[in-house]
Amino acid sequence: MSKRKPTARNLRREAARAGEKLARDRQRLARMEEGGSPERPIEVESASQIEPHATSLACLRCEGSNRLEEHAAATVEGDRLRVVRLACARCGTQRELWFRISPKLPS
Repeated sequence: MSKRKPTARNLRREAARAGEKLARDRQRLARMEEGGSPERPIEVESASQIEPHATSLACLRCEGSNRLEEHAAATVEGDRLRVVRLACARCGTQRELWFRISPKLPS
């Protein structure tokens, strides 16, 4: 008995499932990278560097540009951090980035 040729609909559904799986994996990896959680914040010298850095990153799901939704100060386990909440302008995927302001001291 021979296998039936996959229909166009089946091929589209397989491609969509593979795309969703890839997007979930990329989001999981981003949470493990620097800035993905309060335990691993991105070090910056000034608060003015946070928003340009955050908005320069592409969406993890569709590679579109991110829109800044919130930039707030937060205290996590006694550590003062900044959290930036972003949303993709194209697909709406939300993301959080964590920063620590560490000014460079003169020698």
